[in-house]
Amino acid sequence: MRVLKIDPVRPDETILQEASYIIRDGGLVAFPTETVYGIGADGTNPAAIRRIYEAKGRPDSKPILVLVTDRRDLDRLVRCIPGRVQALMDACWPGPLTLVFPALESVPRELLGQGTTIGVRHSGAAVAGALCRAVGRPVTAPSANRSGEPEPLTAEDVAAQLGGRVDLILDGGRSPSDQPSTVVDVSTGTPRLIRAGSTPYDRVTEVWRD
Repeated sequence: MRVLKIDPVRPDETILQEASYIIRDGGLVAFPTETVYGIGADGTNPAAIRRIYEAKGRPDSKPILVLVTDRRDLDRLVRCIPGRVQALMDACWPGPLTLVFPALESVPRELLGQGTTIGVRHSGAAVAGALCRAVGRPVTAPSANRSGEPEPLTAEDVAAQLGGRVDLILDGGRSPSDQPSTVVDVSTGTPRLIRAGSTPYDRVTEVWRD
């Protein structure tokens, strides 16, 4: 396991390229987001995704979210986008809101936690966005901790919990939030709160009503 310091506002391209090579080669990279630290793997590589379950000690019934940098990326992941969800994305993306959509058949089953839906987030964090662009594929971003343990707010937290289970940790300092993203299921056309987090659910329901 290596640790590299990275500027959370203006990330170094050389460091990002190194991290992207690791991810494209099937490795795991922990990195800062606008919420807590996440684990990045190639979201199209089933073997890499399975490594996340092993690293976290995560039950295989729990799905793994992915990050996108452009809404056009959704075409590679989701089967349909209910009408009002566009307004929700306009209001809350990029940001700490994970939306759960019906998944395409081509999406690796390992992302879905034995279900048929996929969680997607457009992160507003500079490192997360730049890393996704460098990889050129959907990048996973579950929290970089052991399942059931405290959320990882620093690179030191990640190292203490995951150690050699990840190949690289990008140290961008302390997380700006101690909460993960809010998760809202919109797969049926009506929002349903799955997990409270950094985006107030009242904001979601307000946008939906309007």
